[in-house]
Amino acid sequence: MMKGVVLAGGLGTRLTPLTLITNKHLLPIYNQPMVFYPIQTLVRAGIREVMVVTSGPHSGHFIQVLKNGKEFGLDHLEYGYQNNPVGGIADALSICEDFADRGSLMVILGDNTTDANIGPAVHRFKEGAMIFLKKVPNLRGLGVPVFDKKNQKKIIMIEEKPKKPKSPYAVTGLYIYDNKVFDYIRRCKPSKRGQLEITEVNNFYIKAGMMRWEELKGFWSDAGTFESLLKASQYWAKKKGIK
Repeated sequence: MMKGVVLAGGLGTRLTPLTLITNKHLLPIYNQPMVFYPIQTLVRAGIREVMVVTSGPHSGHFIQVLKNGKEFGLDHLEYGYQNNPVGGIADALSICEDFADRGSLMVILGDNTTDANIGPAVHRFKEGAMIFLKKVPNLRGLGVPVFDKKNQKKIIMIEEKPKKPKSPYAVTGLYIYDNKVFDYIRRCKPSKRGQLEITEVNNFYIKAGMMRWEELKGFWSDAGTFESLLKASQYWAKKKGIK
């Protein structure tokens, strides 16, 4: 059975002063803490063992909120701590190698909210990597796939925050990786931001011919800015019947 990882580290500086109080991923999206949404996405996909990776001065708050995970229907909830809160997504994922136990992982960023059903993709997955793409009107600050001109289904690379995006798709914060991901992370070099970038990991899989993708159906938004936090809250309020 595939395991799941929620990456809920970082300092959440774009949401200051709210993140002076607690970790970004514990801020509310409508009537639930933000981190509930990615956990629920994993549970809907049939995943019952989850690791939450946190960092920063408010990491201890997660235990009080999530407890042992039983309220979500999890069989096992584990916590990991990223020593460097600005080390990057790939650095945070590297902490999960023992938890993976040589198996595959469904990885989701802790500020991503979606009502898409990723269960079929999880059950079909065998090896390599899979990313979930979404057409969005504003690609600023996001990773964007570049497709082969002769084969529009084939990704030839992913560009991180391009000034001139070459496709209308954003790389969402949902990924599936086999256990080779940890070898690729070890090959990563810090970017100009001083981080180990998940885009570099994805490009390693692309170069190896082991990357697949699916379009994410339904609502998707991160919640890392005041604007996207409000957008996500408004969507979930409406979906849950609040006018």
